[in-house]
Amino acid sequence: MKPILALNAFDMNDAAELGGALEERVRQRAKLFGAASVLFYDRPLEFVRGEGCWLYDADGVAYLDAYNNVPSVGHCHPHVVEAATRQMGKLNIHNRYLHQGIIDYAERLLATLPAPLSNVTFTCTGSESNDLALRLASNFTGGEGIVVTEAAYHGNTALVTESSPASYKHGAPPRRVRVVPAPDSYRVPQERLSDTFAGHVAAAIEDLKRNGIRFSALAVDSIFSSDGVFADPPGFLRTAIDVVHRANGLFIADEVQPGFGRTGASLWGFQRHGLQPDIVTLGKPMGNGYPIGAVVMRPEILDAFCERYGYFNTYAGSPVAAAVGHAVLDVIEREKLMENAMRVGEYLKQRLTDMSARHPEIGDVRGAGLYIGVELLRRGDGSPAPERAATIINKLRDRRVLIGAAGRFGSVLKIRPPLCFSAVHADHLIAVLDDVLTEA
Repeated sequence: MKPILALNAFDMNDAAELGGALEERVRQRAKLFGAASVLFYDRPLEFVRGEGCWLYDADGVAYLDAYNNVPSVGHCHPHVVEAATRQMGKLNIHNRYLHQGIIDYAERLLATLPAPLSNVTFTCTGSESNDLALRLASNFTGGEGIVVTEAAYHGNTALVTESSPASYKHGAPPRRVRVVPAPDSYRVPQERLSDTFAGHVAAAIEDLKRNGIRFSALAVDSIFSSDGVFADPPGFLRTAIDVVHRANGLFIADEVQPGFGRTGASLWGFQRHGLQPDIVTLGKPMGNGYPIGAVVMRPEILDAFCERYGYFNTYAGSPVAAAVGHAVLDVIEREKLMENAMRVGEYLKQRLTDMSARHPEIGDVRGAGLYIGVELLRRGDGSPAPERAATIINKLRDRRVLIGAAGRFGSVLKIRPPLCFSAVHADHLIAVLDDVLTEA
């Protein structure tokens, strides 16, 4: 399995081939950031401005962004920028003082979630959210065993990295973590998908028990983004969650990727499956580029945790964070971005499916809303084609269209644009991708 940071990454061994100012800039960054310096594409890009679905380099050249889910309602959306600027000019302080803004935002956010999930704790990032969620689950269940999918990525704290198989270059997760195959709707018939995935989860829980490890939680991103984008059929996750609850474990819904209208059918990805999580974690798209995250849970889970531990996050739940969070929800509602994700996503998926008839290396097109995966196969034996995926991504970059990669082998083209992505943008992406795939 290829580590997530290695997918579509620049290789510093190729720095000399860049030449000129670009080589100097890349080497300067590598010197300062060391081995942790990660850049995209064979020829790294430097952007100075963003607007809507477009990113602009120093020469004013525009690139269509079909990759970044952090600016979920569009790069530098004026309503979000204005809300942040206005509140920053008034007050920004931690949330151990009363401030009506964060109370109003908490009420608004919780109103979008199932009623039993009535407590929220704010964080700054999805990593912090998932870290706290795992701690909450362990404390509530008395267990430490965690089940995740084989190419999952849930963040970068110590605890969450251990539960993110996609982060490992070498080695494997610790003995308290069990890894199960992703619900591969391309290779497993739909009528067997639910029972197959639930069976893997049940076996993992039983294996923990055999090894004297008490089960705590199943943590999944309901669109299985890092695993290669597996969204359908809606509802297939229910059987696995029933297994989790019968084993006295908790279901953690990681909504950092599928949340805030991304799937088009609902505000939250787990709602497509008709599920009620025990804990929900939020991150990136929540603030459209401003660092906001949250954990939402049943009160008894938080109460049990707070009997043993204190929790305070200096920057989380600030007045500026609340203002930005409100503004993002405003834009999603006013501009009907969830409906747009459904409409444009279905259009784009259909056009990609039509394209597969001309390009047999496209094995599968799947996803929900504006989160789509295109699986590429080798023309000879039909095996995953990560090298081809990397080539296509870089050729698209050369034609000023940005996408990413996903999947256990890095063979899935990941299309995940801002939610303001239009049919015109989709047509442009299709035209360029068609040209790239046609090239020898």
